[in-house]
Amino acid sequence: MDPNMTSTLMMIVVLFVIMYFLMIRPENKRKKKAQEMRDSLKKGDVITTIGGIVGKIVSVNKDTIVIETSEDRVRMELTKWAVSTTGVQSGEQPEEQKKDKKEEEAPAELPAEEPAADEEK
Repeated sequence: MDPNMTSTLMMIVVLFVIMYFLMIRPENKRKKKAQEMRDSLKKGDVITTIGGIVGKIVSVNKDTIVIETSEDRVRMELTKWAVSTTGVQSGEQPEEQKKDKKEEEAPAELPAEEPAADEEK
């Protein structure tokens, strides 16, 4: 074999190995973890769907779950693959930081404007 061909073949193999460890393996781990979470759903868990719907699980079937979404007992049947996370997803900041930020953004009281003097013509 030509030495150039051998080194080219080695580079291709190394490229595929790097691609496997950087892209394929982490994605498979994420999928496995998500599937384990969906398989462990039980009655009473609070979930968030991929569409952003938050609800409490009231029954679990083989491929579907039924959730209550509000105090007036609205129920929805969803497939398990539609569950994004357990628990309620919050914004980027904890509530305490949000309150502090709102207080900082609140404008200071403006001084009362003096009525404009009527000009005589």
